[in-house]
Amino acid sequence: MPTSSKKNFLISVVIPVFNEEKNISLLLQRLLPVLQPYSYEAIFIDDGSGDKTASLIKNLAKKEKRIKLVSFQRNFGHQQALAAGYQYAKGEAVISMDSDLQDPPEIIPRMIEKWQNGVEIVYARRSRREADTFFKKMTALWFYKLINFLSDTPIPENIGDFRLLDRKVVNFLNQLPERSIFLRGLVAWGGFTEDYVYFDREKRAGGKTHYTLMKMFNFAIDGITSFSIKPLRLAIVLGFFTSSLGFLGIFYALYRRLFLPHQYWVTGWTALFVSVMFMGGIQLLSIGIISEYIGKIYQQIQQRPRYLVKETVNL
Repeated sequence: MPTSSKKNFLISVVIPVFNEEKNISLLLQRLLPVLQPYSYEAIFIDDGSGDKTASLIKNLAKKEKRIKLVSFQRNFGHQQALAAGYQYAKGEAVISMDSDLQDPPEIIPRMIEKWQNGVEIVYARRSRREADTFFKKMTALWFYKLINFLSDTPIPENIGDFRLLDRKVVNFLNQLPERSIFLRGLVAWGGFTEDYVYFDREKRAGGKTHYTLMKMFNFAIDGITSFSIKPLRLAIVLGFFTSSLGFLGIFYALYRRLFLPHQYWVTGWTALFVSVMFMGGIQLLSIGIISEYIGKIYQQIQQRPRYLVKETVNL
């Protein structure tokens, strides 16, 4: 363990799980030896799994008190599971990671070393993503390009939720009142000192990914609308642009009617169809953008809890 002013500390590892029974034992076989030199707790957040994930973790927790479990009443989503882990974590440093072993536990000591040297956020950045498909790599690239273009807070690219947070950062996140959360953005928004460790992304250890195309799309929409009002301004710009085209069309039609009354002119079906479809598309896009923000306001004023806990073990 590196020498530092930060000694005798507790490391909390937060691991959201959803139908990951094939990966729990494999993860612990690699994670626990890495954590052995430190005082630690491994907190699994079961996000409403329908398989034996929760029962497997409970059996392991009976043998090892440092393994802990929070079970949700139902599935509330990955970001809410992470938020719950931050609420229950007691460590001076809190590490979040996935359970599929695409986040290698072996780089955790390097993250802790940077934290001991004064860094408040240590991101694990993917230097290579050979295990991911071309489609996933490209969509991730464009997602970060788009959200950083729209957002006033730059979000580090090519990272996931594998990171170390100082207790100060965790306390900050726990105090935020948002119901719809995008933690990758919130972590960056706080303006804490940050650094990176790099790793090669591995293949998923077992099972199938739970991030479908629709879930990735919803995640992207949540991220963009949580950190920028530029889409609303875009709707205004589009409205102004289409209105300007409409006024130009009116002036053109009046000019032809008043000053060129004898010129042969038949209104074309194509022009009418294109204009209707164009205007309709812009209107639906604008309404959709506005509705997304209204939906977030609605969820916020309901003041419902982010998640419901069914049971806890060793907590």
